[in-house]
Amino acid sequence: MPQFDTGITGFMLLATSLVMLMTPGLAFFYGGLAGKKNILGIMIQSFVSMGITTILWFLVGYSLCFSGGDGGIIGNLDKVMMNGVTLNSAYVGNPKLPEFVFMAYQMMFAIITPALITGAFMNRVTFKAYLIFLIVWQLFVYYPFVHMVWGGGMLAKWGVLDFAGGIVVHAVAGFAALASVIYIGKRRNTENVPNSIPLIALGTGLLWFGWYGFNAGSALDVNAITGLAFLNTDIAASFAAVTWMIIEWSRSRKPKFVGLLTGAVAGLATITPAAGYVSLPTAAIIGIASGIVCYIAVDLKNKMQWDDALDVWGVHGVGGVLGTIMLGIFASKSINPAGANGLLFGDHWFFIKQLVATIGAAAYGFVFTYAMLMIINLFTKVRVEDHEEDAGLDESLHGETAYDSGVF
Repeated sequence: MPQFDTGITGFMLLATSLVMLMTPGLAFFYGGLAGKKNILGIMIQSFVSMGITTILWFLVGYSLCFSGGDGGIIGNLDKVMMNGVTLNSAYVGNPKLPEFVFMAYQMMFAIITPALITGAFMNRVTFKAYLIFLIVWQLFVYYPFVHMVWGGGMLAKWGVLDFAGGIVVHAVAGFAALASVIYIGKRRNTENVPNSIPLIALGTGLLWFGWYGFNAGSALDVNAITGLAFLNTDIAASFAAVTWMIIEWSRSRKPKFVGLLTGAVAGLATITPAAGYVSLPTAAIIGIASGIVCYIAVDLKNKMQWDDALDVWGVHGVGGVLGTIMLGIFASKSINPAGANGLLFGDHWFFIKQLVATIGAAAYGFVFTYAMLMIINLFTKVRVEDHEEDAGLDESLHGETAYDSGVF
């Protein structure tokens, strides 16, 4: 019988719980940004992922990501419904950790990743089409990239690194969001006024808090790298938040709270792939770069008139790509011997691999998502009717409202 480490197991259960908390946090973040007639419509899309994705992960997801398929694109079905995984099964990457706990931890990543996309097409998509999207997108986008990067697949064999999801989570989700925006089209009313900035702040706080589990937990151990990833997460988010606020302050002559919060999320997304591979000063550089580049991306989106309602592409897509490429520049084996040396430390091939893998992942996420939405629309309408959009999805699709009418 394997001797599991109670400290590592306990920490990973805590990290799993923190990552789980991020999905409700995302719901609050998006719910606060939404107009008052579409609060529940956007929030339910996050919460339903907790149910649907858990079922899918248990049935086939874990197996497709983490069994078989060595050096390939997708795994096999050996561990369907946790077949062969017992109380004594250890995670192959760390025999001190029960496989059940690793399975649960990775499941929380699977839950939040497709939910990130929903902010882009807020108050335009039917619930039925979203449920189909939720399942198909995971099967053909998320699971292959998890396997290729973290499950011993093709990109892992090639030497690509992604500590906690710059490629696997943010790049593919962010560019899938852009494809969704372009396919579905603009909202009828693009004047979106956040209904509750305090709710946005609550969501950001939960995301920031949960992100410590997201990044530090990705060490899958309890050691100095765990602490490094934890601190890098906070440093990058803080530098990005303040950078974004300063830029917006200089342009509008007023410091915007929503800008500060958005910058923090951009910094969190950008440091994710590099959290356990770079130094603390590098995390500060990544945070500053994130605040600048993601702000420019959002500004570009506005000029291009892409109706990415909640800036999923500019924050998560661009942030994930930027962070993964910066990992290719700043990674150092002196920081983490299990990592690599980036461009600044003499390995230009590692930088090229990171660049190619990131661009390829973003392109695949975009193209597949666009094609998938076209196919889904052949079977059930993807976009809501005009009268449903005008009435708001809370009432027209769900028959509920977030607040009593007397509140406003």
